[in-house]
Amino acid sequence: MSLFLAAALSVYALINVYIGRRGAQALASVPAARRVFLVLFIGLALAFPLGRFLGSVARGRASTVLAGIGNYQLAVMLFGLVAVLAVDLVRLVNAFVPFLPKGWFAAPGAGPAVFAVAAGAVVLTIVAGAVNATRLATADLELTVPRKTGPAGRLTVVAASDLHLGAVVGPERLAKVVERANALGPDVVLFAGDIVDESVTPEIEARLAALMRRLRPPLGVFAVPGNHEFYSGLETNLACLRACGVTVLEDRAVRVGDSFILVGRRDPSSLGSREQRLSIESILAASGLPADLPVVVLDHQPVRLEEAERAGAALQISGHTHDGQIFPVGLINSRIYELNRGYLRKGDTHYYVTSGAGTWGPPIRVGSRAEVVRIRLTFE
Repeated sequence: MSLFLAAALSVYALINVYIGRRGAQALASVPAARRVFLVLFIGLALAFPLGRFLGSVARGRASTVLAGIGNYQLAVMLFGLVAVLAVDLVRLVNAFVPFLPKGWFAAPGAGPAVFAVAAGAVVLTIVAGAVNATRLATADLELTVPRKTGPAGRLTVVAASDLHLGAVVGPERLAKVVERANALGPDVVLFAGDIVDESVTPEIEARLAALMRRLRPPLGVFAVPGNHEFYSGLETNLACLRACGVTVLEDRAVRVGDSFILVGRRDPSSLGSREQRLSIESILAASGLPADLPVVVLDHQPVRLEEAERAGAALQISGHTHDGQIFPVGLINSRIYELNRGYLRKGDTHYYVTSGAGTWGPPIRVGSRAEVVRIRLTFE
């Protein structure tokens, strides 16, 4: 972990130095603007590591404010890097294949003009992404599940994941998710991990519990922990979920009414270096539950999808990917995960990976949408 943090901070520092240096060069002909830019940019760049450090020592108002500013800086850093690389690419191509007027880049007003265009594009993208992140879509699926047992012919499952509730994504987001979930008429509500984050305080927890208890599906509210619950103190975060009236499943299976068996898997991030992950088959065997009910799996990370198919599961719901959250991360995710977001069928097993109902880091979404999922299951 120490090596990872050192590497991450080094990359963070190098990218910000690169952006800051190129911005300062562009404003070299306007010294006053150059000084203002450097002061603001250095302050933004320091906010993220300082906020995280203060939050790890003692959570308070200062750490919350710094973390919030720092999260936006991550977006500034990403889009600023893209903008600077685009400008440098234009300069490189122009050096070999001139298409701009000769000496254009050396003209007195060229640097500030390029800076204004690049900075404006970054700001507009972040503002649009922040507005987009507040919008909550509904993904609807109609799925047929074999082996009908019990009285239920149809069942409505509402699922959400990756709210990352804490100081940055507050109770207001949970209130919106709860309102949408209730409007969808669920028989059961499932949360696929990363519900709370490291910045949950007792005050925030009390507000979350009050909101979560507004969910009253007849068959209950269930959740599995994700990697962020583990990173920020698993037991504390699981206690928060339980205080909200949520049944937390860690490598455990429960019977949901007379409709299906719900298997909640432990997230791989919480495993020790020599610890093996329990298979779905072993979780079912240990549960002693009847084998004639369909099996639904909650697994935060959509990895090794074939395991659910091999276990004969009817449906697996996952999250974690955020559908990339900020372009172009989604393109990278598509190379990493078999299913980055959306629906897939493998054999008789249905899969859905949700883009999540919240955000992590910058509270913005570019090229993705926050969503709540409604799955209408028909048993036959």
